[in-house]
Amino acid sequence: MNDPIRRIGRVLERLFAVLLDLLLPQPCAACSAAPGPLCGDCRALLERRPRQCTPRPGCPSVWAAGPYAGIDRRVLLAFKEGGVDALAAPLGARLAAVYAATGWSGPDTLLVPVPGRGPPWRSGPVERLAAVCLERSADAGRVVPLLRYRRRARRQVGLGRAERLANRRGAFVVDRGAVGGAGPFRAVVVDDVLTTGATVAEAVRALRAAGVAVAGAVVVAERGR
Repeated sequence: MNDPIRRIGRVLERLFAVLLDLLLPQPCAACSAAPGPLCGDCRALLERRPRQCTPRPGCPSVWAAGPYAGIDRRVLLAFKEGGVDALAAPLGARLAAVYAATGWSGPDTLLVPVPGRGPPWRSGPVERLAAVCLERSADAGRVVPLLRYRRRARRQVGLGRAERLANRRGAFVVDRGAVGGAGPFRAVVVDDVLTTGATVAEAVRALRAAGVAVAGAVVVAERGR
């Protein structure tokens, strides 16, 4: 699937989401009481200082916007599983604050999102968040979807750490030709939630195996600490 078709598919997807939001106004994803997609009070509750995550084996330095609990979890799930596309803006803005706090942002940085499981023309939720993050970061770098699934993997929900590691091992391959330009570059892996670290660890392994330097990773939320 070539890039023009991917771009057209993503534009149509976003237009449909905007029309749906106009026709069917949604309540706040966090409190359900005020108009949404995220009311001012709940947005203020999400304003936290970015934090460095607890180290996970096989992972580089990872930074998060907040915990995967409470209001943070409700809002993220509403975006990922509830189809509230308008939440990409506030969640992407939180990711931009994390990106800035790491010190990794710059013109030579590649934001590499963990791929979604949908069709190739459709951008996954993490790729959409990475795009907003970059927009809010004065385009300091590029979003480059270098990773793709080599094979279908089981969903990680309900798996223990050893099972998650086994499930992700060898799952990603890298499209090195997608980088373009002269380089050198450094990659920052982007994901939504850091749990055991299995997904980030596999993404880093695949990138480094393809000769791509990795600075670290940024996520919206960290589960457990």
